[in-house]
Amino acid sequence: MAVINLTNLNFEQEVMRSDKPVLIDFFATWCGPCRMVSPIVDEIADERSDVKVCKVDVDEQGELAAQFGVSSIPTLVVVKSGKVTAQNIGAVPKPKILEMIDK
Repeated sequence: MAVINLTNLNFEQEVMRSDKPVLIDFFATWCGPCRMVSPIVDEIADERSDVKVCKVDVDEQGELAAQFGVSSIPTLVVVKSGKVTAQNIGAVPKPKILEMIDK
């Protein structure tokens, strides 16, 4: 499944009304650790049809980042049934991200 770029316009539909768990990657293009995590997030999107994978560019969507209390990037958040079930700050390996999703 393709990665969805979240905005204020599609957030409600793509995340809060999703029938699947949603992995959200809060990132910035200038962030080195974000560039390390991004390919892993893309892999998960390709491999896991049971998960919706989204990205939020914090420079373009500051309001969404603030809504989730994102103060450091990368921040990964898992939302299930409209509730945050896991959150991690910083670059993490793929097994840790999958653990967050499956928790």
